[in-house]
Amino acid sequence: MKLVVAVVQDKDSHALAQALIAKGYRATKLASTGGFLRSGNTTFLIGVDDAHVDAVLALIEETCRRRTQLAPPSAMSGETESFAPYPVEVPVGGATVFVLPVDRFVHL
Repeated sequence: MKLVVAVVQDKDSHALAQALIAKGYRATKLASTGGFLRSGNTTFLIGVDDAHVDAVLALIEETCRRRTQLAPPSAMSGETESFAPYPVEVPVGGATVFVLPVDRFVHL
């Protein structure tokens, strides 16, 4: 058994939740905040059998798209040596996914 931990942008969380439900996967959604742009994220905890990991990763890839977003100058301060006085376009979205082994699962 594996635990898939997927951190996705809030804009993608509803589509991912619906896709997981449609395929019969159970997940726990946690509100989280990104560090770089300080924007809202959703962290999904998905427990699956080893054989289903690739299918879950495919659902995440299908529903969580990369896009660009204008970052205000204040979001960039402290991250670089120089200060840009204008918004900068940065890539956002997609998903950060961790697949962890589960030694034991208990549902009480």
